[in-house]
Amino acid sequence: MAEEKQMNYMFTTEEIAKVTGGVLRGGNVGVNGVSTDTRTIEKGCLFVAVRGERFDGNDFIPAAAEKGAAAALSDIFEEVVHVNIPVICVRDTRAAQLKLARYHRDKFGVKLCGVTGSVGKTSTKDMIYAVLSAKYKTLRTQGNFNNDIGLPRTLFGLNESYGAAVIEMGMSALGEISALSQAAHPDCAVITNIGWCHIENLKTRRNILRAKLEILDGASEDAPLILCGDDEYLREVNEKMTGGRRIISYGMGEGCDVRAENVVHTENGESFDIIADGKRYAAAVPVMGEHHVLNALAAFAVGREFGMSAEEIVPALMDYEASGMRQRIEKRGGVTVILDCYNASPTSMKTSLSVLGGMKCAGRKIAVLGDMLELGEMSHKLHAGTADAVCENADECFLYGHEMAYCKDELEKRGFTVFHSEDKAALARTLRSHIKDGDILLFKGSRGMKMEEIAETIR
Repeated sequence: MAEEKQMNYMFTTEEIAKVTGGVLRGGNVGVNGVSTDTRTIEKGCLFVAVRGERFDGNDFIPAAAEKGAAAALSDIFEEVVHVNIPVICVRDTRAAQLKLARYHRDKFGVKLCGVTGSVGKTSTKDMIYAVLSAKYKTLRTQGNFNNDIGLPRTLFGLNESYGAAVIEMGMSALGEISALSQAAHPDCAVITNIGWCHIENLKTRRNILRAKLEILDGASEDAPLILCGDDEYLREVNEKMTGGRRIISYGMGEGCDVRAENVVHTENGESFDIIADGKRYAAAVPVMGEHHVLNALAAFAVGREFGMSAEEIVPALMDYEASGMRQRIEKRGGVTVILDCYNASPTSMKTSLSVLGGMKCAGRKIAVLGDMLELGEMSHKLHAGTADAVCENADECFLYGHEMAYCKDELEKRGFTVFHSEDKAALARTLRSHIKDGDILLFKGSRGMKMEEIAETIR
């Protein structure tokens, strides 16, 4: 009878207490899901009380119970909130939820790929998803659920129907990816690059490399590390740094295990040849930008590791779809708009500008750029450095934000046409009156700058 009850639920409260090392206060009941948000609670789920900067999830346990939660996970031992549902008490609910997610993940024989990197991890994850979906029902990280709250949420979505998963892992400090990797237990790991994101916290790019290599901490013993061999830091990674795991490099360089040649930019995307294992395969992706070629190479390498043939992988690359506000190209009347507003770093800023520069244009190429956040003491220099890519790829530039003033100063030294403002509405009005049919506009900036709000004013 107990076994039958176990099969009908995702977990029982006794099982949760055992996995998390917690103390169960209340009876043994089953739960059929996990939630950290009382707004989305479904009847019969486990409510995980998470502490945030502005709230304490323990305060919401009574509300969760009223909405139908079957049990709760709490970090209060001394005095559990008086509710009529069982409560499992643990020292750290975030860490406990990660343990529970790992326990759930290990129930299923899915092939799981973990993806991290300073920039491009989401588009690489989506490219890998397109490839794996050609052979397996594949689970993937949705939106920005790449932290210690979002990653478990994704893993809890696994069931017997899935054959593969591709899980994105983000971080802002050392130790964070290690915890995510140990929950996800990847069968292969991908690192896209080592850039400048979170340099404010980590101080050096070598520390960023250390943080990204934590993706191996929870990986299976035979999991290969797939990395971009064109990156100056990643090309230094050796087997001693990976615990003896295989390294598979991808990129444009001659020494890469999976590389691209004959890249051709077209109005419909990029076409290129993939060279791997001494063979050549004609390939294409339905999006513009050489960085998407790199994403395709990573996806090719993952597909091969997960038992797919080149004949299965190459056509699947054309099924790629960008998620969110990542290089979404729209026609608005006679104007073309490139929305790339999800995030920004010096590397991704230059990449997006190169996409603008490579497009055919009847009018002007106008870059509308916002501040890149979390660059710390390097911020002034890195914003000024963006001027090089602006001059190479745009005809005019509109800049929004305090830090972009340093880019403006550099552009004005070169006699470049530039408008700068820290007033978003004023910049939007000036831009709206300036654009003409035939123009292409690129909107790019860190998520906190909400550059899409400027783009919306020119509909």
